[in-house]
This record gives sequence, C-alpha cells and structure tokens, in this order.
Amino acid sequence: QVQLVESGGGLVQAGGSLSLSCAASGRTFGRYAMAWFRQAPGKEREFVAAISRSGGSTYYADSVKGRFAISRDNTKKTVYLQMNSLKPEDTAVYFCAGRIDTGLRYVAQYEYSYWGQGTQVTVSS
Repeated sequence: QVQLVESGGGLVQAGGSLSLSCAASGRTFGRYAMAWFRQAPGKEREFVAAISRSGGSTYYADSVKGRFAISRDNTKKTVYLQMNSLKPEDTAVYFCAGRIDTGLRYVAQYEYSYWGQGTQVTVSS
C-alpha cells in the first residue's frame, strides 16, 4: 500500500511559478511510475505529466509542455512538479498518482492505483 500526500499549492498571478511536491509512504517507491493529474471545476480530470520509476523517462500533456517539469527523488520518496509561466487555465486541483512501473506510458486515470488528496492551484489573471 502506498499513501501519497501533495503540498505546495496556492494562489499565484499569471506568469508566475509554483512547485508542487508529493510525498509517498512505503518502502517500494522506487518501483512506481508517478504522475500528476489535474481537475478544473466542471471538467474531467486530465493527465498533466508522468515520470518513470528511475526518473529517466518523462512525458507531458501538450498543454503544459515546455512550461512544467516533473522530477523525483527516490531517496526522499518524493515527486515534484515545477510549474512555470502559469496561466489562468492552469487553475485546478492537482493530484499525484502512482502505479507499478512496467515500462509503458500511463496517461489514463484508470491506469493508476494510488492517489493523493489533491492540492489547489489558482492562477489569477
């Protein structure tokens, strides 16, 4: 069992930056692919970014490519999301998710077994 706890959300002006963290419990964090999803009010939850268990492979939604960066520190059992050049349309609750890494790309919600409670990110115009 893995428990995930996000932190770092808040209010920022458009063009600003925020860094999210997701701390994991358990002894097998290094076996998990990790991802960030987000859900805006009235919208479906959508994929943002993902990272392989080693950190050697990352991929992003087109909407955040070039602005967001996902990374991880397996010694700290933490995954990060650095968000730059934020836009009002980035406003959402951001969720951390994890699953056993079998070497494939995982971009759908149903592919992830573990979820955090979410952290609010609000970008003002």
